[in-house]
Amino acid sequence: MNKTDSIDIILRSLHLPAIKREYKALSKQAESENWSFTQYLKVLIEIEADERAERRTSRLLKRSCLPQGKNMDSLDQKLMPARVRKQIPVLLDGGFVERGENVLAFGLPGRGKSHLLAAIARELVIQKGYSVLFISTHRLVEQLLRAKRELEIEKLLKKLDRFEVIVLDDIGYVQQSREEMEVLFTFLSERYERRSLMITSNLLFSDWDKIFKDPMTTAAAIDRLVHHSTILELDNDSYRAKAAQKRINKEKSVKETR
Repeated sequence: MNKTDSIDIILRSLHLPAIKREYKALSKQAESENWSFTQYLKVLIEIEADERAERRTSRLLKRSCLPQGKNMDSLDQKLMPARVRKQIPVLLDGGFVERGENVLAFGLPGRGKSHLLAAIARELVIQKGYSVLFISTHRLVEQLLRAKRELEIEKLLKKLDRFEVIVLDDIGYVQQSREEMEVLFTFLSERYERRSLMITSNLLFSDWDKIFKDPMTTAAAIDRLVHHSTILELDNDSYRAKAAQKRINKEKSVKETR
């Protein structure tokens, strides 16, 4: 076995694929450009670190279940209220995640709540490396109920706890039964002041008794969510209505030019 084969085996055993792939070519460049040993080592380490970061980001995005196409580039911020636009850069900084705080987005259907929170969450993965899960309230409640029936709800809650941010979409869309309300409240309580939630809702807090049924439980749920939170009120015009009108105008224009 020659020296190069020995190095390759060691690098493979240490799980350093980028260094293994690049060290030979870089050694020639280092010799021709008179790099120091430190400079050569630094470049190799940076290549490995960058590729690891890219692989981790790819894994996090895959696990996140974030909807495709809902990102900051496709988000038309001009259609959003000015006060919401001002809050976006602060949320993208990610400080609320470090503090275990929540983000609550309220508004009628079609106002861009899900798109906004999904776009922010995607940036938190890419730019900050946070672990995120995007899930509908209906699906989460189904998972919690199944785990409860199988006596594995603690196991599921621990699994969910691995995500630093959970985007809970449409919390008021499905009117929960008492059993559904109980597992949802348990989930909210488990994350209180420890892990961040980003929640969209078509219902104002005054209507949350439709979700949790019991007034005391409703008050307790709201208290936990609001205690440390940023509230985004999307009272702008409907995104979907504007998009539909734009499509109609375009089709009309095409017909007129024929």
